[in-house]
Amino acid sequence: MKIDKNIIKELTEYLNEFNLTEIEYTEKDTKIKVSKSNSTSSNQVVSVAASTPVPEAKPDVTYGTEVKSPIIGTAYLAAEPGAKKFAEVGKKIKKGETVMIVEAMKTMNHVPSTADGIIKEICVEDGQPVEYGQTIIIVE
Repeated sequence: MKIDKNIIKELTEYLNEFNLTEIEYTEKDTKIKVSKSNSTSSNQVVSVAASTPVPEAKPDVTYGTEVKSPIIGTAYLAAEPGAKKFAEVGKKIKKGETVMIVEAMKTMNHVPSTADGIIKEICVEDGQPVEYGQTIIIVE
């Protein structure tokens, strides 16, 4: 396995530029983690590279329209704890209707349905972190 030293250098620069203590980069079966450890005399940059298997995505056998997260954040199925959920499997929804909230940087972002239909599957749990473009609900 050959590791591109430019990636490590670039990650180290990001670490210093944004004053981070750790940054991680994953591509296919290669995972590179760069972290900064504090010693009493100075900061030292430690680079660790390891090849770890990345779990493969399960094949998508569900058919329908995927509603995807528009941002990175934390998904919430209801407006507040104990409140009625925006989306439940089997519920009819209309295009534009809120199906979930994704909280990012203390801002609650309502995620609208992209299609009319019936909710076939909710792909995330309440309070789960979500990535940009991750499927959160499937509407049929």
